[in-house]
Amino acid sequence: MKFFILAGVFLLSLLSVGCSGQSKAQEMLETARFEEKQHNIEHATQLYQDIVRSFPGSPSARDALTRLELLKRPRP
Repeated sequence: MKFFILAGVFLLSLLSVGCSGQSKAQEMLETARFEEKQHNIEHATQLYQDIVRSFPGSPSARDALTRLELLKRPRP
């Protein structure tokens, strides 16, 4: 019984870390989008790269990769 309680506590702690990590990734993504809208492309690019590196495979990382690809395209 003690094993199951410890296993449950461990799983809950893993889930909370994952959730807080995704929250941080989402927060960084919103900041990067704001920087992009303010025409601070260099800082936005750095934030997008940080998201991809720190949160690989996350929805925020996929969004950041999309934005990075769009920022590489020549502007008219």
